[in-house]
Amino acid sequence: MNNKYKYPETIGLHGGNFRKDDVQTSVAVPIHQTSSYQFNSTEHAANLFGLKEFGNIYTRIMNPTTNVLEERIAALEGGIASLCVSSGQAASTFVVQNLCSSGDNIIASTDLYGGTINLFNNTLKSMGIEVRYADPSDPENFKKLCDNKTRLFYAETLPNPSLRVFPIKNVAEIGKKLCIPLIIDNTACPIICKPIEHGAAIVIHSLTKYIGGHGTSIGGVIIDSGNFNWSKNKSRQPNIWEPDQSYHGVIWGEAIPQLTGANIPFIIRARVVLLRDLGSALSPFNAFQIIQGLETLSLRIQQHCKNALKVKDFLETSNKIEKVIFSTNQNKYFKQNAKEYLKGGEGALIGVELKGGLVAGKRFIDNLKLFYHVANIGDARSLAIHPASTTHSQLNNEDMKKSGVTDGYVRLSIGIEHENDIINDLKQSLDKI
Repeated sequence: MNNKYKYPETIGLHGGNFRKDDVQTSVAVPIHQTSSYQFNSTEHAANLFGLKEFGNIYTRIMNPTTNVLEERIAALEGGIASLCVSSGQAASTFVVQNLCSSGDNIIASTDLYGGTINLFNNTLKSMGIEVRYADPSDPENFKKLCDNKTRLFYAETLPNPSLRVFPIKNVAEIGKKLCIPLIIDNTACPIICKPIEHGAAIVIHSLTKYIGGHGTSIGGVIIDSGNFNWSKNKSRQPNIWEPDQSYHGVIWGEAIPQLTGANIPFIIRARVVLLRDLGSALSPFNAFQIIQGLETLSLRIQQHCKNALKVKDFLETSNKIEKVIFSTNQNKYFKQNAKEYLKGGEGALIGVELKGGLVAGKRFIDNLKLFYHVANIGDARSLAIHPASTTHSQLNNEDMKKSGVTDGYVRLSIGIEHENDIINDLKQSLDKI
């Protein structure tokens, strides 16, 4: 991948190798709405299927439109390769399945999105993969929970709903010594946080959120830093170092560096094993839509963050609110994390705990006019939801409490409208509680 630009404003438009379509010379990325690709010869086809060379085989595995998005996202995050999948949830699942088999375990932060907790506690459990939860207020908690079956650490940069910024560097360093990669979900912080710069081995995003930015298309992405030392303890990562019978016994940790000249066995295995077998492919049309969003991400994220600060300040003056939750409205430890890892913005997610609990939370949501009541974050428009009755409703009371959700908690995703219109809508809704 040609990663010649360093600034996100430029990468969003020019990152990767695409300049124009070589056949029609179009500047906009074409939508390659095709399932299949013509092979040049039987030898060419055999080489592609045998991983002797890379190229297009089938859109379930790769696609030229999606490839442009993958290159730009990798450049944006400072990685060297990425893989787009059908959703952020698919990305979360793939990164675990790529390293874990039945009987293995992972250590995850207690501060996670409710859908991820549900995935980890139930679906992964049914696959024989154990998830152990560590409180990120002490990074050493991750080390304490490890054993010889621990394959990865998992966390979110700015987890919703707690909005406690994760100690990326500290946990990454613990993992590197043990040959355990730190995987960071950076969905809530594109551009303003670069987890790879702080030691994360793998970064994921729900492309549906800020990167797509317009609530039109579901997608996910996995970015490989290319920096993780998979060979430090080969017994720790059997999926990388033991023969893979689905490819005639190939050892990914040996074959991929030889074939590509890059340290990317993780992302290649995710593509040619998991994406091939499970089929969670991003559609070319969705890839095109998300590319449009990526082109303006650097501008939008600035406005999101600017508006969020104004809204936070307003909410803190309301006598209807018990508590305002924000990346910098935390104890000293997590406030310092926000200062260290968030650059150029403090995020655009705000949590409020309303006086009056469940009734007040629902009434507040129902009174909003400008805000959309949707199960999403990161749209250009402002969004709100009551997690206890929606996104986190499948969790038991204990897990809900651990995640930071109370009956009166409302999550706000601040959009790019004028700040006065956003604040006026919040004010009129609060006045009716």
